[in-house]
Amino acid sequence: MSGLPNIPHPSNEPVLSYAPGSPERAALKASLSAVGAQQIDVPAVVAGREVRTGDTHDIVSPHCHQRVLARVHQADAATITSATKAAIEAQRDWGHWRFEDRAAVFLKAADLLATVHRQLLNAATMLGQSKTAFQAEIDSACELIDFLRFNVHFAERIYREQPESSAGMWNRMDHRPLEGFVYAITPFNFTAIGGNLPTAPALMGNAVIWKPSATATLSNWHFFRLLQEAGLPPGVINFLPGDSIEISNTLLADRHLAGIHFTGSTPVFQSLWRTVGENLPKYAGYPRIVGETGGKDFIVAHASADAEALAVAMVRGAYEYQGQKCSAASRAYVPDTLWPEVRDRAIAMVGDIRMGDVADFRNFMGAVIDRRAFERIRGYLDRARNDAGVRILAGGGADDSVGWFVEPTLLEVDDPAYRTMCEEIFGPVMTVHVYPAGRWSETLALVDRTGPYALTGAVFAQDRAAVAEADRALRYAAGNYYVNDKPTGAVVGQQPFGGGRASGTNDKAGSVLNLLRWVSPRAIKETFAPPKDYRYPFMGEA
Repeated sequence: MSGLPNIPHPSNEPVLSYAPGSPERAALKASLSAVGAQQIDVPAVVAGREVRTGDTHDIVSPHCHQRVLARVHQADAATITSATKAAIEAQRDWGHWRFEDRAAVFLKAADLLATVHRQLLNAATMLGQSKTAFQAEIDSACELIDFLRFNVHFAERIYREQPESSAGMWNRMDHRPLEGFVYAITPFNFTAIGGNLPTAPALMGNAVIWKPSATATLSNWHFFRLLQEAGLPPGVINFLPGDSIEISNTLLADRHLAGIHFTGSTPVFQSLWRTVGENLPKYAGYPRIVGETGGKDFIVAHASADAEALAVAMVRGAYEYQGQKCSAASRAYVPDTLWPEVRDRAIAMVGDIRMGDVADFRNFMGAVIDRRAFERIRGYLDRARNDAGVRILAGGGADDSVGWFVEPTLLEVDDPAYRTMCEEIFGPVMTVHVYPAGRWSETLALVDRTGPYALTGAVFAQDRAAVAEADRALRYAAGNYYVNDKPTGAVVGQQPFGGGRASGTNDKAGSVLNLLRWVSPRAIKETFAPPKDYRYPFMGEA
C-alpha cells in the first residue's frame, strides 16, 4: 500500500423490486430469453488462455432438465498441472501491485455488475440454478457487489493497522500475500459465494485456482468474464471446471498449496483437511484452511412468541430457494400452547406457494439443483410416510418429469431426535417438534445438543427474560444468531457469515476477519540511529 488511496466508503447495494412495469423487470425478462435461447461453450482458463479439452459436461435448467444451457470443458491432468504453474508465476507480479491498483480491478467489477452485467448474471443464476428473480437479485447482484466493495474497504483497514514506533525507530507491518497459490472451491447455491471465494484472496495479492461447482458453472463463467473485463491480469484467477476429486488430488499434493477457501459439505471439507494433514511435510508452509460447510439450522419459539411472525419466518426460512441454503431453517421447536395457530398459518401459506419455472415471476419456488439432490430428498420423504410418530402436514410430493421439483414439506415429529431433526437434508423440508410450554429451559438444551452443526439459528420470544436465557444457552449453537427473525439472509457488512463446530472455521465471509486469513504479516523495524557501543549504562562502575 502506498500513499492514501482514499477508498470509497461502501454501502449495501439496493435490492431492485422487479415489480410489474419496472424497467429492471423488462431488462431481466429480455436477459432470460437471451440466455435461455443459446448453448454456450465454457472452457477452462489458465494464465488467460482458454483450454477446450473436448470432454464436456452439460449445464441444464433444474426446472426444465431437457434444456441445455452450456457445455463445459472439463480440465484434464495437463491443464490442472499448468494452472499451479500459472498461479505461481502470476503472483510474482500481482503480489507486488500497489493495493489501490488491485482494489481498482474489483471496484470496477462491482460497478460493471451493478450496471451493464446485472441482468446477465441474474438470468444465468435463475436459469442455471433455478432461483427466482428475488433470490437471484439478492445473490448474484446485491451480495456479490457488496462482497467486492466491502472487501476493498476491509482490506484497507488491514493495511492501515500499523504498530507504534518509539523514538529513533520506525515500525511497520507488511501484509504480504501467502507464499504459493490459494485453491477456491465454490458451491452451487450462491453465485455470490462463487465470486467471493476466489476474489477475496486475490484482492490481498494472492493468485487463485478456482474450481466452480459443476451445476453453477454458467453464472460463475459469466462472472469470471466480468473480472477479465474489469482488468484482472491473466493467471491471477485460473478458472478450472472439472472432476473435483482429480483436481483436488493434484492441487493438494503440490508443495506450493498456500490455502483453501471452501464452501460445501462437511464430509468433503473434512476430507480436504485430512488430506492436507497427511501431506503436511511436503508443503513449503502451513496451508490456511478456511471453510463454511453444513448446517441443521433451527428456530426455537418461546410461549410468548408472536405466532404470525413465527409462521412467516418458518415458511420463508425453510422454503426460499427450495431450502438449498446453508442457513435454511430445517428444524423448529414450538410450544404446545402456540402450535395450533402456528400450524394452521404455516399450512395455509404452504398451500398458497406456487412452484415452477422461475421465468414465471408468480412462482415462489423453483426446482432443486439436480437429480442426485432430488433422489436424496425424496428418500427422506418416502421414509417419513412410513415411520411411526411422523406426520406430513403439508407437501411431501416430488415430481421429476419436467424438472426436479420437490414440494414444500412440513413434518411434525414426536421424537426430537428423528433423522429429519438431526440430518442436513438441503431441501424444502421443515420438521417441527412440539414441546410442553413449561419445558423451555430443557428445550434450549435439546436444541444445543442436537446434531454436530452450529451455523445459524433463531429464537422467537416477546418475553425479554426468555430472549436472554436463550442467548446464554445457545451461545455456541450458531455462528449467525437471530432474534425474532428467520435464520437466513445475512447481509455483507451487517451480519458477517459463518459457523462453528461441524459447520466450518467461522472466518466470517463479508468481514475483515476473512481477509486476515489471506495475508502473512511481516513486522519491519528500522532504526535511524543504531548504537555504536555494545555496552549498556548499567555496566558502568558504581
